[in-house]
Amino acid sequence: MLYLTRKLGEAVIINDVIEVTLIEIQGKSVKLGFKFPAGEKVLRRELHEKIKAETVAAAHDALDVQRTLLDISAALSSSPDT
Repeated sequence: MLYLTRKLGEAVIINDVIEVTLIEIQGKSVKLGFKFPAGEKVLRRELHEKIKAETVAAAHDALDVQRTLLDISAALSSSPDT
């Protein structure tokens, strides 16, 4: 992890396209300003982790459905025609 010290109003540039500026300091909190290209997204870590967990859970659910459908298909294929 890279640690930087910035004063109020100072910024850092990431990959020549993202600018992060220290806007305000209040006690133990800081307010950051971001400039970045349209189409890029910036998420708070806790929101990113929640979305990632939901995506993984949905993928597991999809695999469970697929396995169930394969089991049903195999059962139908192996049953004698009546």
